[in-house]
Amino acid sequence: MTEISTYTSRTAKLSCSAKEFYDFATDIRNFVRFISTDTFGNVITDKDSLSVQVNIMGTVKLRIAEKTMYNRIVYRGENQQVKDFSLVAGIAESDTGNAEVNMTLQAELNPMLKMLAMAPVNRFLAALADEMEKFNGWRETKE
Repeated sequence: MTEISTYTSRTAKLSCSAKEFYDFATDIRNFVRFISTDTFGNVITDKDSLSVQVNIMGTVKLRIAEKTMYNRIVYRGENQQVKDFSLVAGIAESDTGNAEVNMTLQAELNPMLKMLAMAPVNRFLAALADEMEKFNGWRETKE
């Protein structure tokens, strides 16, 4: 028996506008800037999809499934353990004009996998929020 498990990051306050984040994040080729060769291998990207070998998980495939301009991006993914999951970027603009983003991962997990996934997924989302706040290359998108 599986159920939808939802994990959400804290809201990251970025050094770019909602438009700049959206433009950057809707081109998956930009993701290679965040991929460590220590953890990932065999990276294949195009504008809308990514395939990457993750040391402990096997091949992970990710593609853009939905875009709401400057507001929301939904990435759909799959791998051997989790056949269907989504990573959602919720985008808002603060009073200062900077983007505020939270990331939500949703997946159908059986109770055992849910228990095993909770800590690593929460660490991943926390690290993602931290790295997004540190990153300053939002305006440098792929062409």
